[in-house]
Amino acid sequence: MTLYHADWAWLGGEEVAARTLIEIDGERIAAVRAGVDRPAGAARLAGVTLPGLANAHSHAFHRALRGRAQRSGGSFWTWREDMYEIAARLTPDSYRALARATYAEMALAGVACVGEFHYVHHDAGGARLADPNAFGEALIAAAADAGIRITLLDACYLSGGFGEPLRGLQLRFGDGDAAAWADRVSDLRGSTHARIGAAIHSVRAVPAAQIGLVAAWAREREAPLHFHLSEQPAENEACRTAHGRTPAELLDEHGALGGRSCAVHATHLSDGDVALLGGSATATCMCPTTERDLADGIGRARALSDAGSALCVGSDSHAVIDLFEEARAVELDERLASGQRGHWSAAGLLRAATAGGHAALGWPEAGRIEPGALADLTTVGLDSVRLAGARPRTMLEAVLFGASAPDVTEVVVGGRRIVAGGRHLLVEDVPRALDAAIAEVIP
Repeated sequence: MTLYHADWAWLGGEEVAARTLIEIDGERIAAVRAGVDRPAGAARLAGVTLPGLANAHSHAFHRALRGRAQRSGGSFWTWREDMYEIAARLTPDSYRALARATYAEMALAGVACVGEFHYVHHDAGGARLADPNAFGEALIAAAADAGIRITLLDACYLSGGFGEPLRGLQLRFGDGDAAAWADRVSDLRGSTHARIGAAIHSVRAVPAAQIGLVAAWAREREAPLHFHLSEQPAENEACRTAHGRTPAELLDEHGALGGRSCAVHATHLSDGDVALLGGSATATCMCPTTERDLADGIGRARALSDAGSALCVGSDSHAVIDLFEEARAVELDERLASGQRGHWSAAGLLRAATAGGHAALGWPEAGRIEPGALADLTTVGLDSVRLAGARPRTMLEAVLFGASAPDVTEVVVGGRRIVAGGRHLLVEDVPRALDAAIAEVIP
């Protein structure tokens, strides 16, 4: 039995509990007792302890773009060309190194589980590798290297636009058709730290007639199914021109919406689209730092939540890796769009960053500090200038609206400590690892 004693712990309510003993048996929490003194042998968690955070949407190789793609103007579509140049240089080995360092940065920010939306599948020009899943397996190994959980959301990516073939750098994303995609993905295997899910890259990248096969693959395996949705108005307009309906309506028509599905971004939605997502219990992953970095716009998070779509958050392109920033931005961006404050409580936004993300990634047993849950813990220290003055009754608000990734001091995943005193225990020098990995893909 492993014992941790938290000065303060968030157990899911609107306030924090003092002096909380967390007993761990193997990878699971065995008991939680608040209001008790620290017994001998219990490791102290100094600060506020939360469930491990879940980063529900990641493209690990985008980390190499930080500071480079922001140096000029342009649009989402010009940014995409910069991103393709990085994708063209990846090998399974270089991607493992870059993902390992990126996931270690996530761990330092309190992330215990990542949803990796993965579409770099093949060699340059689309040539098949000797191991068709070498890139996916590299990502699974990278998560193990960094000590975190992963849901590999293998993306079907077949076309360069409505009625357009893949061209140039896109060729390494494609499998030819959805049946070939399914054959390849079916050979991927999960493990204690990894689960396999599916992704439809977008309605512009998967022809309508093939969406149903991807959805069926996920449904038969009770696996998560994620998709980029209505990130850009141009996508909506092109979809209406090609199919006479919105992307959400097209996905619904082909069986892609539902309780294990998650729409990423969902920025430019009609009222009917909101009703479709909410009524089908499709989750929504908001990625505010990427959405504002790419000038995508502000999504309809409050309307989606009210309609029945559970929220989660992701760092997507990793313009920054800070889930506190992503979670509070859901509220703060809503304030900008509406001119009103107070759309969510701090506890509600923390649920999106913890239990909501884990549920969307197919880990429903994670994201809570309670008996039977996976023993994933993130501790935020209270001794920084950002959190000085925090008081028990407002501590959740202080953490949610004031904390940043550097305030994370301790991270436990499956009962195993992977961050202690703000230092990663498995990746010795994360900045140097990032420098070296990025140098491999950016000459």
